[in-house]
Amino acid sequence: MFTQHSFDFLTQLADNNNREWFKTNQLRYEETVRTPTLQFIEAMQGPILNFSPRLTAVAKKVGGSMMRPQRDSRFSKDKSPYKLNVGIQFRHFQGKDVHAPGLYLHLANDGCFIAAGIWHPESKPLNAIRQCIDENPNGYKKALVELKQAGFELSGDSLVRPPRGFNKDHPLIDELKRKDFIAIKPVSIEQVCSEDFVNFCTQEFEHTLKLMHYLCFALSLDF
Repeated sequence: MFTQHSFDFLTQLADNNNREWFKTNQLRYEETVRTPTLQFIEAMQGPILNFSPRLTAVAKKVGGSMMRPQRDSRFSKDKSPYKLNVGIQFRHFQGKDVHAPGLYLHLANDGCFIAAGIWHPESKPLNAIRQCIDENPNGYKKALVELKQAGFELSGDSLVRPPRGFNKDHPLIDELKRKDFIAIKPVSIEQVCSEDFVNFCTQEFEHTLKLMHYLCFALSLDF
């Protein structure tokens, strides 16, 4: 599936991030990036379904689990049109966008990683997660233990001060300050290009299922 050619294309795209170059090299993009990505998503359909029938693995060029290569540069000073990474998201079918709970794979020359959780939830789901951690801390703490043992770290933005309604002396105050609940584990390009990468991802994602269960429970979603 993925080979060094996939990353070589992203390297060259970084030096030629314009629509004319991309159009000229569209065939190489299809062969070295998009086709392997869709093959990977297809190969992950069975494992993802085993994790939860509510998670989606859709091998489509547009509107599926492969995130679009075009950047949304409307609110950015950087107007380059294309992302320099491949993003793959196996998200909860009840979530309407990237902010839903899900499993994620990020491939880029400056770092590849496996991730799980929820990124930038809106205020209502964010408050629901915080309330759940406050009222049901044990399940969350068990998820954190498994993640740490498997080499994952929780990442993302956090508040400087305690969120409204929570005391600064709360035993889980650092967790309650989080604005993202994303567990991340770096992987090497060599691992990505290995023949057993699907099995590797399957085993790694298994370590994140307690967190996924917990977040879905907090948000009243089936899992």
